[in-house]
Formats: sequence, C-alpha cells, structure tokens
Amino acid sequence: MNKIQLLWADDEIDLLKPHILFLTGKGYEVTTVTNGKDALEECKKKSFDAILLDENMPGISGLETLTQIKIANPDTKVIMITKSEEESIMEDAIGSKIDDYLIKPVNPNQILLSLKKILDSKQLVSEKTTSNYLQEFRQIGMTIQDNLKFQEWSEVYKKLVFWELELQSSQDSSMEEILLSQKTEANNNFAKFIEKNYVKFFLKPDDDAPLMSHNLMKKKVFPLLDEPDPVFFILIDNLRYDQWKTIQPELATIFNLQIEETYMSILPTATHYCRNSIFSGWLPTEMEKRFPSMWQNEEDDEGKNMHEEEFLLAQLQSNNKKDIKTSYTKVTTFDAGKALVDNVNNLFKNKFNVIVYNFVDIISHARTEMSVIRELADDEAAYRSITLSWFRHSPLFEALKKIAEKKVKIVITTDHGSVRVQSPVKIIGDKNTNSNLRYKTAKNLAFDKDEAFEIKHPHEVGLPILHMSSTYAFCKNNDFFAYPNNYNYYANYYRNTFQHGGISLEEMVIPFIVMQSK
Repeated sequence: MNKIQLLWADDEIDLLKPHILFLTGKGYEVTTVTNGKDALEECKKKSFDAILLDENMPGISGLETLTQIKIANPDTKVIMITKSEEESIMEDAIGSKIDDYLIKPVNPNQILLSLKKILDSKQLVSEKTTSNYLQEFRQIGMTIQDNLKFQEWSEVYKKLVFWELELQSSQDSSMEEILLSQKTEANNNFAKFIEKNYVKFFLKPDDDAPLMSHNLMKKKVFPLLDEPDPVFFILIDNLRYDQWKTIQPELATIFNLQIEETYMSILPTATHYCRNSIFSGWLPTEMEKRFPSMWQNEEDDEGKNMHEEEFLLAQLQSNNKKDIKTSYTKVTTFDAGKALVDNVNNLFKNKFNVIVYNFVDIISHARTEMSVIRELADDEAAYRSITLSWFRHSPLFEALKKIAEKKVKIVITTDHGSVRVQSPVKIIGDKNTNSNLRYKTAKNLAFDKDEAFEIKHPHEVGLPILHMSSTYAFCKNNDFFAYPNNYNYYANYYRNTFQHGGISLEEMVIPFIVMQSK
C-alpha cells in the first residue's frame, strides 16, 4: 500500500522533528521545506495528498503560497498552521479554501486528527454508514415478512429510501447491491399486501385502510383552508418519495417543514386515474357517472386530464367551500413556468392556489424515448440528480422563493410515482387494449396469473369498464408487460426505463408535505 504523501512547510521545521517522526510512525511520508518558494518547487516535482503550511514564513507568506498552490492544484488538501488568532487571517485562509487550520503550538495528535478528518473522513463515513445499514438490514428483512398495514409499509419504504441515499453518498457499490436486493424483496411482499387487501379497502374499509387519492383533498387539504394563511397546493406530477427527499434541503432554506406524511395512490398509478381522483374527490366510476362529458376512457382520443379545474371547483362546492377564492394553474412548458413566476403576486389575493407542475413526468417519458436522457439517467441515483438539477434552476423554485416572502402554507405532493422496470411479462389482449406498460385493461386478457395482479370486477374498486368482460391487470415490482409479437425487441427497448401504472412502493407510497414560510 502506498504511503500518504505530506509536505510540511515551516521556517522552524527543525523544531518539529518529533512531530515528523510521529507521523512517519503512523504511515505518512513527510517531505519538509522551510519556506514558501521551496514548497512551490516541491509541488512541481510530485503530487502531495496534503500540505501543512505555516502562515508566517520569510519571503513568500503562507497565504501567498496557499494561493499559488490552489491555482496549480485546486483539489490539494491544505492545513494552515499559524501563531496568530487574528480573525482577518482566519478569514483570508478560509476564503482561499483551506481544509483546516491549527493554532501554534500544535501537538502531534492534533495534526493526526486533522489529517484523518480531511483525508479519511469519506472512507470513515462510508464504513460507518455500511456498518449501520448492516445492523438494520436484518431488522428490515424481518419486518417485511410480517403482516404489515399500509402505514407500516410506508415506514419500511422510508427506511429503504434513507439508506439508499446514505449509501449513495458513501459510494459503497457492494452495499448498494444488497439494498437493491432488499428493495426487491420488499416490493414483492408489498405486492402481496396489495393483492390481499386492495379490494377490501373499498368493499370493507376499516381503521387500517390507507388514505387514498380520492380522499386527499377532503381529509388533508381542505382543513388547511380553515386556517388564516393562504394555501398553495403544488402537485408535481410523478414525484417519488426519494425525489422529494432530494429536493427537500433546497426548500428547507425558505420554508419550515410542518408535516411529512404519505398516502396511497389508487390503481392504476397513472395520471388519468390518480390526478383526476385527487381533484374530483371521486373514484373513476363516479367521475364517469357524474361528469360524462368530461371523463375520458382508455379508448377515447381526447386528452385525459383536460378538466382538472372543473373537477376541483365541483369538489369545493360539494364540500361547502365554493365561496373560497381559488386559482388553478397548470405548467407543462418552460414559458408557462415563467408566466407563473410573473403572476405570483396576483395569487396572494386568493385563499387557495392550485399549481400542477408536469416536469418530472416529462423527464420520465423523455428517458424512454430519448437516448441522451437515457444515458443521463440510467439509474435511480442519476434520476434523482436530474430532478434536483431541474428543481434548482426551475421556474417552480423561483416562484416558491417569491411565495415564501409572504406568510403562507404550501402543500407539496404528487399523484403517483414511477419504478425502473427490468423484467418483461408476456400478455395477450385484443386490439383495444391500452398501451401502458404497467397495467392493461381489455376483455379476454391472457397472462400468467402469478406474474400480475388481476382485478376481475373493476367496479368493486371504482374502475370503469368498457365492455362487460373487461378486467384490469397490473404489473408488480419492476415487471412490465410485453406482447409475444416482437417480444425481444420491446423487452430490450423498455428494460431499464421508468414507468408507472402498476404496483410498487415507488409508485404507490406518495409524499404529502405541508410547509410554512419562515
């Protein structure tokens, strides 16, 4: 193993021989110089893992030497050592991007601790993260074998996301593979939970039945309208819980978190069903009856989410809130986002402002169709990274900053999530079968009943049927449907893309966030 290379520049280096011997004994190789000029010459000869730099040396000062070192090698780790505690010197050193500083006289253990902090911290954090996850791995594994309720499944998923983000930071690929395996096991058991309980949630609901899409406004949002502050309801289409956790730190700079909960998306986990149910307060079968001119079935050519504002206003009226001054804004383009920013001040006149933002869903679909996006987001970590980058520079974040200037409550949620699909499942349907990869509805669907969840009586769970014998089939975990014709082509084309419509923790466990401006 190669020794860690140190350069120590100090005009009193002869007095520091005990310190140098101590570091040598700890496995460091130390090169010594007595001035800044010689330090720069040594940096030209070889690369150093870290440099100990005296601030007060004859000739070129420590700060000047530091500047020259950083110009040549910006990533070089530097520890500044000084006799002075003057604040201006500290500020200059920190402004020049030192990694640590020590005040003379220093002892060997101080130096060792500082070196470990700047050189080994990433490895130490990684080892600690791995150790902590391994301790919880067994507990999570035992929990997902239990007969869990939805909220318990939600807590399992939150833990898995937490460790996914922690292990991503530590860059321990071996642990990431173990976590992925545990997520797969959790999703398999979650699918069994849905198969066992989904119909019962509608026919025989009890206290353990989860909050679902059609009850979200009535149960969670409308009560906020009884409070004095204006409410901004922000629905970011297709925002998974892990994506929420990625953008949360950005929002924490301008809002205080009050509530972080989850609810369960109805099936299919597709915008047509979920978002319309959120805004209408009804399940699809009821929407079909109550709004026959606005509800669109799978075979209809018209857009499936063209009437959300009308659904919302109808729900407000049916809940005795028709007098609440309300706005509805849908953003599907960058220009529409900029228009939202320009209109923020006018929105404060309303008690209730609803904003639907479609960008994350666009990323998901673009990733399927565009090779460049596929390469940029080839796994969950990259997908989160693109979401974060978009959010930081988006008109939505710009608008939220302006909203945060006034005393308001904001709700951030979504209609469904998505899952990265891997395994094709063969299915046969007639010519009217819908095109979604994660769910199918038609008459006489043929597939292996062990590989997908079938709802034989769709009306029991609030789903419309186009024909008397129509059923619904839903993929589980990371599967996706493929037809036998051109099976291999479609299997390869869609594998590793993000899809929604089926049953998984990622699609069905939905973040519901309430924040207050600071």
